[in-house]
Amino acid sequence: MQQKLYRDDAIVLRTHPLGEADRIITLLTRRHGKVRAVAKGVRRTGSRFGARLEPFTLVDVQLHAGRSLHTVTQVVTIEAFAVGISAEYGRFTAASAMLETTDRLTDEFVDPNQRGFLMLVGALRAMAEGRIPPPLVLDSFLLRTLAVSGWAPELRVCASCGADGPHHAIDIRAGGLVCTPCRRPGAIAVRQSTIEHMIFLLAGDWENVLDADETVMHEAGRLITDTMTWHLERSVRSLHYVER
Repeated sequence: MQQKLYRDDAIVLRTHPLGEADRIITLLTRRHGKVRAVAKGVRRTGSRFGARLEPFTLVDVQLHAGRSLHTVTQVVTIEAFAVGISAEYGRFTAASAMLETTDRLTDEFVDPNQRGFLMLVGALRAMAEGRIPPPLVLDSFLLRTLAVSGWAPELRVCASCGADGPHHAIDIRAGGLVCTPCRRPGAIAVRQSTIEHMIFLLAGDWENVLDADETVMHEAGRLITDTMTWHLERSVRSLHYVER
């Protein structure tokens, strides 16, 4: 049974108003999965921790467990990624897509490896620093998120029969690359350089990622977005605003 009062590190995914002065905060915590909590009085001017519970913020939060909604009792800012992210529209839209994707994919379960939480923190930090173009940080994060969820596209062998590559078409429904005999209507022709770029993105090999041709980056970004949309069974609204 979960303790009534507990503390954890968390990323603020989203907020929405509740009544005249409160907010409901959706958090991805390090050890307790995704939780929704009421932050009372945070919309008042004199709130003790209203500014600390904004999206893109890494916080140390104390929560009182409830049946459906928890209650925020204390919060301390660990790292405010919003400062760097909000400095540029491209960073903001890409980071918003990361938060929305995380919110869609993450149910209220405990991730014993904490991989999803640690990946999001690392991606937000990279986005805030601004040394890597925002679409590339986003695409790498989306691919890694798919991998953690068990949905990583097969990029080396045929997803249908296992035949060794290289192959020159991706079938999102089949789970990745497909060979000529397994290719069905709807499979998308893809450059070998785009496949290699996606492999580098998944591995976080930034040296090779940054050397990619702009056309390759665009093609990979489209395939990654389409793969995420297929598995979520609906589009991520923020992805439509990402500047590529």
